[in-house]
Amino acid sequence: MERFDAVVAGAGPAGSVTAYRLASAGASVLLVDRARFPRDKPCGGGLTMRAVAELPFPPDPVVEHVVTRMRFRHAYRNAYERGSERPLILMTQRRRLDALLAERAAAAGADFRDGVRVTGLDVDAAGVTVALGSDRVRASLLVGADGANGITAKRLAIGPQPAYGVALEGNLPYAVARESHSGTAILELGTVPGGYGWVFPKGDHLNLGVGGWEREGPSLRAHLERLCRAHGTSADRLGNVRGHRLPLRRPDARLARGRTLLVGDAGGLVDPLSGDGMYEAFVSARLATAAAIDLLAGRAGSLEPYDTAVRRALGRMISASWGAKIAFDRFPRLTFALSRPPLVWPAVEGLLCGELPHPGAATGGARLALRGVETLARLVGSPGPRYRVEGA
Repeated sequence: MERFDAVVAGAGPAGSVTAYRLASAGASVLLVDRARFPRDKPCGGGLTMRAVAELPFPPDPVVEHVVTRMRFRHAYRNAYERGSERPLILMTQRRRLDALLAERAAAAGADFRDGVRVTGLDVDAAGVTVALGSDRVRASLLVGADGANGITAKRLAIGPQPAYGVALEGNLPYAVARESHSGTAILELGTVPGGYGWVFPKGDHLNLGVGGWEREGPSLRAHLERLCRAHGTSADRLGNVRGHRLPLRRPDARLARGRTLLVGDAGGLVDPLSGDGMYEAFVSARLATAAAIDLLAGRAGSLEPYDTAVRRALGRMISASWGAKIAFDRFPRLTFALSRPPLVWPAVEGLLCGELPHPGAATGGARLALRGVETLARLVGSPGPRYRVEGA
């Protein structure tokens, strides 16, 4: 039976970066994924500079477009645009990004095996036995990184199971409107209950999508068609149209038990407002690595300190995002008006670039506007406060 310090199940952003960090620290790591690489995944494909700052190496080889401006519109009518002199979001495609991250993990020393499915887990006090088809491997710890539809969270019974949002997206090849989209990400607010629509520029196409509450699943195609019409096209012209679920961690869900933990989407670590999980994936990878190294070095008896570390690192931001999500859903016009004043933009820019840790750290007029959004959310019972960690 092969033996490793760690098995990482899932080679998405969270899993591959965890494998990279662990291998770079000298651990023996097996990274497995059931798909053959390169493989595509439904995702808007945006890396905020906040997320990029958490990567241990630059993603430059797979960046297709750099966003420096954002256009916000309410109900496909009232719009405003804000810009920056620096990059805000780097646009890529998951097929390219995930392949790069897995390659970097392998180059750091991880044993990467694609097309390998985890079929069983047996956890005991000394480690984990992982069944990979007819093969079995033994490891001191397991990192569950197999996403929203993976088996590790279910098999490990760390739960409770997350709530879900849903999204539907497709790609539109550039025609004559390429310049009008250059450097600009478009967000259509007040259009999909519990979410929004988006138009993101890529290297040779636009990515158009819609996302919202799970109950919006049956209506997503109608929402996508409406988005396309608002941008002068039809959903029939979109290629590679795909839907996916967005796991939203419940405040009482555990992320670690004994010698196992969950990172990224497997742990429901998705921002509830944006539906983006890249920043959360990279933060959880960093914190998972620290907990794993402590366990392997004998400084800790389990991986459970990781759970507290993640809550402290992400709690305030997730809390604020839930508040904004609920406010936009219940009071879309008023919340849009509160976000529109130019004095709010520096806070948004600071959040995108990672200079502002969470909205509550904003100052001046931006703080007043964001407090207004928080008040609206509190009026209708936002779950946000339940994600905060005292003292964080």
